[in-house]
Amino acid sequence: MSLLNREVFWPPADELIEVAERIRARLGDWPVAETRWRICLTAPETPQANDLIVFSEAHDADAGRLTEQGAAVLEAHEERVVLHRGDERFALEGARSDDWLAALAAFLDCNFEPHDALVLALAWRAGDEARDDAWPVDFATFPRVADLPPAPEGGFAPCPDRLGLYPVLPDATWVERVLDLGVRTAQLRRKSTASDTPAVLREQISLSVEAGRRHGAQLFINDHWREAIAAGAYGVHLGQEDVQTADLNAIARAGVRLGLSTHGYYEMLRALHFRPSYLALGAVFPTTTKVMPTKPQGLARLARYVQLLSGRVPLVAIGGIDAQAMPGVLATGVGSGAVVRAVTEAPDTAVAVSTLQQMFAGQP
Repeated sequence: MSLLNREVFWPPADELIEVAERIRARLGDWPVAETRWRICLTAPETPQANDLIVFSEAHDADAGRLTEQGAAVLEAHEERVVLHRGDERFALEGARSDDWLAALAAFLDCNFEPHDALVLALAWRAGDEARDDAWPVDFATFPRVADLPPAPEGGFAPCPDRLGLYPVLPDATWVERVLDLGVRTAQLRRKSTASDTPAVLREQISLSVEAGRRHGAQLFINDHWREAIAAGAYGVHLGQEDVQTADLNAIARAGVRLGLSTHGYYEMLRALHFRPSYLALGAVFPTTTKVMPTKPQGLARLARYVQLLSGRVPLVAIGGIDAQAMPGVLATGVGSGAVVRAVTEAPDTAVAVSTLQQMFAGQP
């Protein structure tokens, strides 16, 4: 048991550590935590970088001072919990059990980042360790992300629950080529180059949207939501950071579907608030196609995400997936797998697409 023989709570709290060890024993095998967090029930005189300091009410001045010293701060008051870590702030609302701090220690030990471990700790209920599967999967117990702007009225247009093979492609030529091979879900992810102008970008989007229309395909545009609306695109795919700057109401009013990237429990809950057309879950494996802000999720986490969200919103697994990895990805129950290099760098595009498509043939 990795919680034993080390400082988990400060000051030492025997009862809490006993509960934390009992919970941890029921969560299964997870990688050893990269950071050995210490949950401080009172503020230490000399905070450490791996301290998570808990206050039972708002202490904005103390939170600022302690985070500047490298610690993380949790303010827990009534049904609201706010995590301060560096310049980031994570606010959650919902009922919590008496065991939530012990559960937090257990989920931190499973190598979840503090904001994701906090989501799971707040979803934990006393007695869950007695169930055959103790992992929190009842969506009704999960907290809500607080302090978000209202979601667009009516939400976004729906898309199929299972989007199947989902190639992410660099230009309109690739979009046309892949749709010609029978793919019915694809994304144009146009990376800016020195030769790109607004006119070139609009042309690439227009050609891709037209190809999608002719093939009866679900063609998503990455990032460029204004141009996607103007071209009449089927959908737009945005990252978490784009939610703060994109006009979600304009996208919804245009009838354009919205896919949102997520990288863990907190971001999934945040994305669900906006009622998107689908969620992308990743990166499942290491990827070189873009710089990722988070470590790879892995199949064990992906399976838990699908278990929690399946039937609630269409799900797309993304990040480092190739033909060798795809069977394991689909075994989690996810309805779509996004690929990049597995198609664009394949020696034979047609063979690669056919091989991947066959893997989805047995899905319901």
